[in-house]
Formats: sequence, C-alpha cells, structure tokens
Amino acid sequence: MRIALSTGGGDAPGLNTVIRAAVLSATNLGWEVLGIKRGYAGLLGEDEIIPLTRDTVRGIGHLGGTILRTTNRLNPFRYPRREPNGTIREEDRSDELLHKAREFGIDAVISIGGDGSLAIAQRLYEKGMKVVSVPKTIDNDISGTIQTFGFDTAVSTAIEAIDKLHTTAESHDRVLVMEVMGRHAGFIALHSGLAATADVILIPEIPFDIAKVCDKILARDQAGRHFSIVVVAEGAYPVGGTHSTIGQSLPGEAERVGGVADRLARDIQLRTEKECRSLVLGHLQRGGMPTGYDRLLATRFGGAAVRAIAAQRWGEMVALQSSDIVTIPIKEALGRPKRVRLDDDVVVTARATGISFGD
Repeated sequence: MRIALSTGGGDAPGLNTVIRAAVLSATNLGWEVLGIKRGYAGLLGEDEIIPLTRDTVRGIGHLGGTILRTTNRLNPFRYPRREPNGTIREEDRSDELLHKAREFGIDAVISIGGDGSLAIAQRLYEKGMKVVSVPKTIDNDISGTIQTFGFDTAVSTAIEAIDKLHTTAESHDRVLVMEVMGRHAGFIALHSGLAATADVILIPEIPFDIAKVCDKILARDQAGRHFSIVVVAEGAYPVGGTHSTIGQSLPGEAERVGGVADRLARDIQLRTEKECRSLVLGHLQRGGMPTGYDRLLATRFGGAAVRAIAAQRWGEMVALQSSDIVTIPIKEALGRPKRVRLDDDVVVTARATGISFGD
C-alpha cells in the first residue's frame, strides 16, 4: 500500500503532529508514505512529492506549521493560470491530478484541511480517488466533530494576549478592543473572552448594537471600573450592517474579512469619550507549538485516518464525537455549517457572569 498526505488551507498548530502520527501508523503496517507539497501542487508538477519516513517525521510533533507547506489558492478544480497578458485564468486540472496519482502508484490520499479542502476531497472522491480526510481549522467551525486541532492553541494564544491587555488597560483607564479570527463562527472570541474575563464579546452569530456595547462600558465606568476589554471575532457585524473588509489579498480575489476592531474602537471612543485602542491578533493565532490537548487530538486524528484507509472508508472524515474518534461522510460535514449556538452553555455562562454580547 502506498498512501500520500496533503495539507491544504490555512496552517494550524498540530498539522505536523497529524503527519507524524499518520506516517508512523502507516509504516508500522508496512505501507509506503509520500508527502504532496503545497496542497496538490506537488502532484501537478508545480512542487515536490517527497518520501515520508520515520526519519522524516522525527521530532516534528511539537512544531507548528507543516513540513509539507500549504496553500488555500490552488484548488485543482479551479487552478489559477497566469496568461501572457498578466490576467489570471482558472482551469480544471482534476483529471490531470488523478492521472498523476495513478502514475505515482498512490493507492489512497489523506487530505488534511478545512472546509475548502474537504470540499475538494469530496469532489475528488466522487471522481474516483480514494480519499480520507482529517478536519483542520483553528476556527472550530467544521460540523460533525466536537473540536478540531489548532483551536485549543488559538484560544490559548488569545487568552494570553487578553491577560496582557488587562494590565495596560487598567493602568491607563482605557478601552481595548482585540480582534481575533472567526469569519463565520465566533468560537475563538467566545471561549477566550470568557476564560480571560473580557467585558464584551462580539461574534458573527449575534449582531451587535454599538449603543449597548457602550452602555456596558459606561456602566463599568460608573461602578469604578474605568477600563474595559472587548473581544471581537473578525466576522462580527452590527445589527442591520455587514462585516468589515480590508481589501483584496491578491488581484481578482474577494475582499478579506477584518478591520472590525479599528471601526469599533473609533465608534466607542466617539460615543463614550473614553480613550480606546484596537489590536488585531491575526496570524499569531495560527503560529507556534500546539498545546498538549491539540497534540493529543492531532495524533489521534492521524492514527485514525490510517485505520480508516485500512478499513476502506473512502470519502469519510475522522471526527471527535463524545470521547471517541469516529468517521463520518465528508458530505455530512460539509452539509451543515457549524456555528455557535445561542443556547450554548458557554454563551449562557458568559451572560450569567455579566459579559455583554452587544444585544
């Protein structure tokens, strides 16, 4: 058996841990393992395919990033091609991808990635590729699994930042607004904000009223607490409004979500006349060593992916359900977006302890 591993989408702490666990599990079965560089670019001749052995993965389990590198711009069904005049044209290279996989003698692929990678894996499975997926996102917004690796590390990074903001905010009687990742789901903002005792948490699932946000800040001021911490997910937006954007990453791409912290800070200062500053935590949440929890979860996912291949569970994704690792159809995970439930115990607890959601 010869299998290949691919990492796609944004990086997340724990990717190398998954790779290590999968390689060790597969080699212990006598299988050969290949690594496809930069998503599927290695198979399409635009990067490398490398052998993955015990020596290759020695000492990488605690490292952030991915030794295979990653990308969120090289979808084989919409592969970008630059024309001589400088314009970008997209083409379907999926047939070429499957042909190259057969040329390399690849019997099955473990695709490690978020919703975009899952959608690609599902389409490749429908075209005949034997695929098993491992869910990956720091946003924790993939359905069918209680948690994804990388989320715990991202929350821990945000908590550490909020702890540091508390001391400077209190020293200067300031309002500090910190923006964390979460385009469509507010799990990072919610969990880090509650754990680090933020005063206001704003998430995409609950459109906020800026007047109510300011009411919370002024109420604290009147109670003698002259500083406030606001944690906001990048995709949060006001009632009747839309999320903030910060322009395109590259020509032809959609505008990126972000910039809400800066807008909020200006509005809060204007309405409350309190000094207000903003901070975007950004890619710090993606970097660094995974926490112990993420290392354990990623290791379990990597081992489970190899077992799924051995059981020929093609077109399925490994998932954490209750205390067990199971497999579910990729299509099921893609079918229903995972968002913060408004009756979630974390939301209820945050409200009970006095945190405002701006509603």
